[in-house]
Amino acid sequence: MVAPVQLSRTDARRVAVRAQLLTADRPSDVLDVVRHLTFVQLDATNAVAPSADLVLWGRIGADHDPAVLRDLVDSQALVVHHGLARPAEDLALYRADMARWPGPEPWRPWQVSVREWVAVNDACRREILAVLRGDGPLPASALDDTCEVPWPSTGWNNDKNVKMLLAQMVERGEVARAGQQGRETLWDLAERIYPDDPVPDVAEAERLRDEKRLRSLGIARARSPKMPVEPNGVGAAGVPAVVDGVKGAWRVEASLLDHDAAPRTALLSPLDRLVADRRRLAEVFEFDYVLEMYKPVTQRIWGFWAMPVLHGDRLVGKLDAAADRDAGVLRVAAVHEDAPFDAGTRAAVHDEVAALADWLGLVPELP
Repeated sequence: MVAPVQLSRTDARRVAVRAQLLTADRPSDVLDVVRHLTFVQLDATNAVAPSADLVLWGRIGADHDPAVLRDLVDSQALVVHHGLARPAEDLALYRADMARWPGPEPWRPWQVSVREWVAVNDACRREILAVLRGDGPLPASALDDTCEVPWPSTGWNNDKNVKMLLAQMVERGEVARAGQQGRETLWDLAERIYPDDPVPDVAEAERLRDEKRLRSLGIARARSPKMPVEPNGVGAAGVPAVVDGVKGAWRVEASLLDHDAAPRTALLSPLDRLVADRRRLAEVFEFDYVLEMYKPVTQRIWGFWAMPVLHGDRLVGKLDAAADRDAGVLRVAAVHEDAPFDAGTRAAVHDEVAALADWLGLVPELP
């Protein structure tokens, strides 16, 4: 049995920052960055810039061109699955789970219900596959709703049978996102989108996903609560670790333990993977944060799209800013300092705000 690696909070933070490519040694290639991070989240919020581009700008810097990301998605070097742009070669690790839809047995009542609903509407499912095979890619609006039984909605998804059926066909590995036409998603047969790579068995796929996830996170718990976007747990990947002053067992990417890198200052998307694990954020980074865009204005403390501020291995504050493109200005409502910045930190943060504005083609307007 391997003895756990003893880490201070500082050690753990530095491993996480290095793993997330947030040191002074900046990468330069978008596809390489996404391969390392394992995905970028394609969120439509554009208060400052789309989250995926903020994530990439935070790593690459001024040389990041959003058109490169779009081209990689359009060429299917990156494949969009569940709103995440992943390297195409990684999709085989998810197809293993698709093959056992609606999940491993025993099924929960909702899984049984979904399975039965798809089965009773099998004729519509087959018609969709036939139409896509002949004419795809197509938007959902071009596909006829011939469902015999409507989706059992409480109201939100009334009259959206095709949308809900397509969602289950994605889970089954039958269809995949093939692009965008205006505001509509285009769909096509998954066999035309996903590379024809060997699909490992479920256990091997999970092991490989865990290893990739730990390389991108640096340090994580083996298990974590179920997350809507991407798990935070990494199973048995890496080596065991203990973080001083933090309860629980951790797993750490061993290759990062003896690697040192110069720190820097960075402004992060609220959806950045460095801050996605809120428990790790509180315990290891000792950083209080919540995305407030869903809160009423009167209940916000830091702002609609407050960007966490990284300085070295510490998260030190939040930037409340918005891009006013009509006025050509990046309006900074506040730089919230968790503890008063010293002169060096304040200068570094202001430099990074100026760099963000310049990348956006805007003029910074600070309070």
